[in-house]
Amino acid sequence: MITTDALAVLFSLVNSSKREWKPLEDHSCTDVPWLLLFILFCIGMGFICGFSIATGAAARLLSGYDSYGNICGQKNVKVEGIVNSGLDLTQKKYVFFLDPCNIDLVHQKIKSIALCVSACPRKELKSLADIQKFAETNGSTLCSYELQPSEYTTDPRAAKLCPKYPVPESAPIPFFHRCAPVNISCYAKFAEALITFVSDSSVLHRLISGVMTSKEIIMGLCLLSLVLSMILMVIIRYISRVLVWILTILVILGSLGGTGVLWWLYAKQRISAGAHETQIAKDNLQALLIYAIAATVFTVIMLLIVLIMRKRVALTIALFHVAGKVFIHLPLLVFQPFWTFFVLIVFWTYWITVLLFLGTTGSPVPNEEGFVEFRMAGPLKYMWWYHVVGLIWISEFILACQQMTVAGAVVTYYFTREKRNLPFTPILASVNRLVCYHLGTVAKGSFIITLVKIPRMILMYIHTQLKGKENACARCMLKACICCLWCLEKCLTYLNQNAYTATAINSTNFCTSAKDAFVILVENALRVAAINTVGDFMLFLGKVLIVCSTGLAGIMLLNYQRDYTIWVLPLIIVCLFAFLVAHCFLSIYEMVVDVLFLCFAIDTKYNDGSPGREFYMDKVLMEFVENSRKSMKEAGRGGGAEGRELKPMASGASSS
Repeated sequence: MITTDALAVLFSLVNSSKREWKPLEDHSCTDVPWLLLFILFCIGMGFICGFSIATGAAARLLSGYDSYGNICGQKNVKVEGIVNSGLDLTQKKYVFFLDPCNIDLVHQKIKSIALCVSACPRKELKSLADIQKFAETNGSTLCSYELQPSEYTTDPRAAKLCPKYPVPESAPIPFFHRCAPVNISCYAKFAEALITFVSDSSVLHRLISGVMTSKEIIMGLCLLSLVLSMILMVIIRYISRVLVWILTILVILGSLGGTGVLWWLYAKQRISAGAHETQIAKDNLQALLIYAIAATVFTVIMLLIVLIMRKRVALTIALFHVAGKVFIHLPLLVFQPFWTFFVLIVFWTYWITVLLFLGTTGSPVPNEEGFVEFRMAGPLKYMWWYHVVGLIWISEFILACQQMTVAGAVVTYYFTREKRNLPFTPILASVNRLVCYHLGTVAKGSFIITLVKIPRMILMYIHTQLKGKENACARCMLKACICCLWCLEKCLTYLNQNAYTATAINSTNFCTSAKDAFVILVENALRVAAINTVGDFMLFLGKVLIVCSTGLAGIMLLNYQRDYTIWVLPLIIVCLFAFLVAHCFLSIYEMVVDVLFLCFAIDTKYNDGSPGREFYMDKVLMEFVENSRKSMKEAGRGGGAEGRELKPMASGASSS
């Protein structure tokens, strides 16, 4: 009896997995409860913002406050037990720190007395006499409120209640009314405390000065990486058939050429180096040697990978060709990274602003030193945890909306037989379907990613805090857990993207779509490994090409400044920005290829080319099906797993 029931359940599961796909035939709302939950969560985020503003945090953040709880630029209420509180500071609108460079890294604040002043010192003050003269001339008292300007040079308390001199030249921060030192040496000392691997502070000062000196070159190279990414997208649109081979050849030539140039520059500088060369020249020579060795190792690895994968490169050409056609019919896809990045920047700005509000929210409480701190009591002090979860979930929600938009547009393109019948703007039509029907699905998928991200971030934070204190076994276990969670996150992200594609096709809920997509991917496991992996590798070569081109241009330009600036930091900044830009643009192309592959797998499974079950695919993909069938027959007469996997393709191809 139990065996019969088990077989019945298994039979029903198998039948459910064979449910017919009906692309774009019906649209219905999906995962509505999750949309309501997401809306309630966003209302909670809004409550945190409103609470922080209502409790005066906005005024304290924007106008600033002193160490006694007084808000600068207005009349204040007396704080019980705190001297110098409740003052009328209407004429004193700026916050001035007696020792602005004394930064407490543990508690993440400036460890200094803060006062409200009427003007920031616009020139360096080297003694108490200069501070007294500044107060008499400008009417801005830089010492504590209980000292009169006439007492600055006579009162013994001045050493504690007046600023540490020399007082650096400072200027008010726009909109935030804080006096900030103009000289970056203060921030360089702060960076020295953060960067533990820098033992010689002079190295850090030279790095910072190198960035400041090369800022025009850095901006120009960042713009170059953006232009190169746009050009590569245009190339993908119009010459996708030969793109794979062009990228492979260019990357090989670029790697060999870049490596050769680095060794040539190193040899040239080594020969021309004199006995009295500067420290900066020595640093640049050492950096060139490191770059040359790293480039040589990278080139060797790249050549080996290309050699191993050369037989599978041709398998991606068909999908790349169709993806190029998609961008021709849907040119607005190129601009998706801009809109997503803009929305993310707006949200992150809002999130940081509210976080700053939370940092100044609460009731005034005297601390151990007799000054005022604002702290929240009770459950409200945990609001920032809610705020952090909101950062992750809403950011993932925005990225998932982009994935669903791209999936909906590509699905519309693939399953429209007559391309002239496409909607006027398939992207806007996809956005409309997303907003009207599938926001709940996006909210659920992004929440699943959030559930994995939060434990990984907590473990990373614990690992950072315990660095140097835990034993080897605990360190190994922490790293293993972090690695496993990272792999799980990447797998779920890939499955989510395919689930969004399934939702765009059939308008099914997230779990149903994820199951359907997973079944399709498992049935086509070898094709996923062959086509997707090689395709991603080709796009990675495109990113490498952009980074190498930008980096090579940076080396040639920075070479003219080798006597007075260090290359390391400017070149790292440029290469990181170039990779980020290339990743943003080519990830859209990668997404299109993944969506096309799932549509193609569904098409070959449920259609065979017969009347009433015609293929939706492009002619290039039909040729790909036929070539795959022939190669599978030649490799083995359907005896292996790969042969069984390609049976739907073979039947479809023979019918066509």
